[in-house]
Amino acid sequence: ERKKMRTSCGSGRKDSRSMLLNPILLRSLRSTRQATGSLFTTKHSTMSLRKLKTMKTMWFGLATYAAALSISTSTRAYGAGHDYSAVFNKDRDTGIKFDDLPGFTRSAFERDHALITPESRVWSGTPGWSGSSTAHLVTPAFPMGAEFTMYLVTMQPGGAFQSDVKAHPELERFVFVIEGELDVEGADGKLTLKSDDFVFFPPGYSHQMKSGNAKLVIYERQHVATDTVPAFHHGSTSQKPLLPVPGEIFKLRKCLPEEQEYDFNIHIMDFEPGEFLYVKEVHYNQHGLLLLEGQGIYRLGDKWYPVQAGDAIWMAPFVPQWYGALGKKRSRYILYKDTYRAPGTY
Repeated sequence: ERKKMRTSCGSGRKDSRSMLLNPILLRSLRSTRQATGSLFTTKHSTMSLRKLKTMKTMWFGLATYAAALSISTSTRAYGAGHDYSAVFNKDRDTGIKFDDLPGFTRSAFERDHALITPESRVWSGTPGWSGSSTAHLVTPAFPMGAEFTMYLVTMQPGGAFQSDVKAHPELERFVFVIEGELDVEGADGKLTLKSDDFVFFPPGYSHQMKSGNAKLVIYERQHVATDTVPAFHHGSTSQKPLLPVPGEIFKLRKCLPEEQEYDFNIHIMDFEPGEFLYVKEVHYNQHGLLLLEGQGIYRLGDKWYPVQAGDAIWMAPFVPQWYGALGKKRSRYILYKDTYRAPGTY
């Protein structure tokens, strides 16, 4: 019986090492293990079998509690909610004292990619937007020459936007709400969007947007004509199903229908700490990425960049690209990708 009990405690000790325990619980488990171990090794112990069973029950009770604590802690850390506050938060770089480092920035521009970090954003006005500030991150302007535009918007009280379909009849626009609420009105009626919601306006679709506190990321491009045109679309990332990613372990959602009318799509990609892209991608598609949560390492060409929430990346065709998530919380990024069009038809 002594041999069986020692074997049971040994397996419990192995299990405890595999759990995420706090220091107090770990000390309690060790103390209990030492107490039970002394019962088995003392020659003249008069402890009854009933008391031995009681100690055994205490050991496994503590182990069970520790496992439950580990699971609940993990659930709190990686729950269903998302925190995008670091995207626009001015304190996100508190560890970097820019006042003491004149001229320093993490931003970088290369022939086939760019990293635009928050300290490099330049805010200004843009036609159509009132009571709002915009910061363009990706544009067709030389030398970047992207096929699309990606920019951030901060709307103050009374902020509004009015589209101009006469001046830009082929322009299509995708709006993703990072913070606040956004009121949208168009031919399909009115709706209110909140954080994690999005709306797509097809070419020729007149619309208005109003808000006093919304923070947005917006993608625009000239539609590549086909026999049919895409339709107005809106939704929330939480409503989009997880899609298969053969050979990969990250989670993927797509905001727009996978149909030939749509010449681009917006991907939402989630990585738990330690997860990474298996494929080191090289392709003709262009990307515009905004890291919404977390941190990690992004390889672009032969460069390796530490990145965190709020950083934006432009990827030109055929630039080698790879991402690995680091830190203690999940990474999430939103990504533009052109689709259903032959290379060069922009």
